[in-house]
Amino acid sequence: MSKIPKRVSTALINALAAGVVPRIGLERISVGREQEIGAIARDLENIREGGASFRFIVGRYGAGKSFMLQLMRNLAMEQGFVVADADLSPELRLAGSKHQAIATYRELMKNIATRTSPKGGAIALILEKWTSSILSQVAQATGKRPGDEGFDEQVENKIRQVIDDLEGLVHGFDFANVIISYWQGYREENRDKQEAALRWLRGEFATKTEAKASSLDVRVTIDDETWYDYLKLWAKFVSDIGYQGLIIFLDEAIHLYKISHRRSRQSNYDRLLAMFNDTMQGKAEHLGIVVGSTPQFIEDKRRGLYSDEAWRTRLAKSRFLKDGLQDSFATAIVLEPLTTAEITQLLHHLAELHATHYGYQKSLDLQHIEMFQQASSSRIGAEKMSTPREIVRDFLSLLNVLQQNPKLLFTELMESSEFQFTAPQESQNGAGEFAEFTL
Repeated sequence: MSKIPKRVSTALINALAAGVVPRIGLERISVGREQEIGAIARDLENIREGGASFRFIVGRYGAGKSFMLQLMRNLAMEQGFVVADADLSPELRLAGSKHQAIATYRELMKNIATRTSPKGGAIALILEKWTSSILSQVAQATGKRPGDEGFDEQVENKIRQVIDDLEGLVHGFDFANVIISYWQGYREENRDKQEAALRWLRGEFATKTEAKASSLDVRVTIDDETWYDYLKLWAKFVSDIGYQGLIIFLDEAIHLYKISHRRSRQSNYDRLLAMFNDTMQGKAEHLGIVVGSTPQFIEDKRRGLYSDEAWRTRLAKSRFLKDGLQDSFATAIVLEPLTTAEITQLLHHLAELHATHYGYQKSLDLQHIEMFQQASSSRIGAEKMSTPREIVRDFLSLLNVLQQNPKLLFTELMESSEFQFTAPQESQNGAGEFAEFTL
């Protein structure tokens, strides 16, 4: 394995051992999925050129849905996109009577990230970087410096050239005014005004009165009805200031399926449909939306998207798709579980990663890894319910024991009656565990 920074190897090992998807370094252990990654790469190219995209990443428990979404997120950041992600839940929905929709927007804004700020919370960084860039451009074009007569006016004119492009969009006027307010706070060294602008952009003002009291020149606030319009504005804005576009990742869409109240569930499906139509019909620019879901969420004709005629006609599979074939241009990318050979390759990567991280000579070869896989698959229930999450956790546990007990042989450990594999977890649906980590 090529040299890997300690920060990255630490994050990978800690996250995998805990059973969650790492936020960084995924490309170091990724196996398979070339066709799916190629499809997303084409989407990113279209978005870069001003288009829009909508995708479902569909996988059964353990098929790799969450891992794939995180891999796509990192790929988009590396290519210069702004990304934002949220896991849907009973508190985070696309529509709802208890402000669940604006809560989703706030979660997305909290997690907004760029290549230079991959952990999230990047709104202030994006605006500061843009403002600094404009200051440099004006200084180079005019020969003036901050504080010189006419310099601030030149900067504000430059800013307005960008945000004027937003005013033709829904709610673009108020969005533009808040961006101007942020610049004015920057110019005046008024941190309160800058923070008020950031709070408005993050959707944190509950009422118009509260927003007006903050000295912002706005007529509205971002709320449950308008939050998606502002995602489109963000996509247009970040592309205008030098980024490639905005990619939104919404995982755990199964929680929309689980909404018991039919009308409330339908409201969420309708909002999702509006987002789909916008991207497909060219009403959004530089925007990508990726939704992680299970087949049940889509195909269940009683409660899933197929219960809605509009969705069913849009997502119906082509009759030409036989077993083993996939249309990577279709809206839904269906992930098949990793093959035995791909699991072997994954465990080989993990053995190398572990040895590199802890600084010892890797001792496990292909025969050892295959022996581990055979033992793992032979336990009761493994065929139906074991997921890569459990296999990876067991394998890392095994590597830890061997590394900390250098006199212990692999075969002795595997044959020991005290060695127990992680028991497969059963979900409420009777399928494999509804795990955070899936490869």
